[in-house]
Amino acid sequence: QVQLVESGGGLVQAGGSLSVSCSASGRTSSYYRMGWFRQAPGKEREFVAAIRWIGGSTYYADSVKGRFTISRDNAKKTLYLQMNNLKPEDTAVYYCAAGQASGIVFVTAPRGYDTWGQGTQVTVSS
Repeated sequence: QVQLVESGGGLVQAGGSLSVSCSASGRTSSYYRMGWFRQAPGKEREFVAAIRWIGGSTYYADSVKGRFTISRDNAKKTLYLQMNNLKPEDTAVYYCAAGQASGIVFVTAPRGYDTWGQGTQVTVSS
């Protein structure tokens, strides 16, 4: 069983940058894809970005495309999310997730991910 631990959240002003990381322990080779989701108070958890563990194909939500970059270091078993030009609406708890399902339909859906981290808070002030 893989365990995921996020780090790097914090408070930043609008227009600023922040990076969050996700360290994985355990047998990550059994997972097809890693992703980032976020959940703001009173809202549903939403897809942010995803990356194939092998090959590195990336996927982004339209709301973050061009501002956020997802990457991974397979040797370190670490997933990253670089967030630039942050906006107040980016404020949320950011969750790292790992999924075994390979279909494209599972990329943006929380049900496509089997293991979740505990989340890290990102707050963007206006």
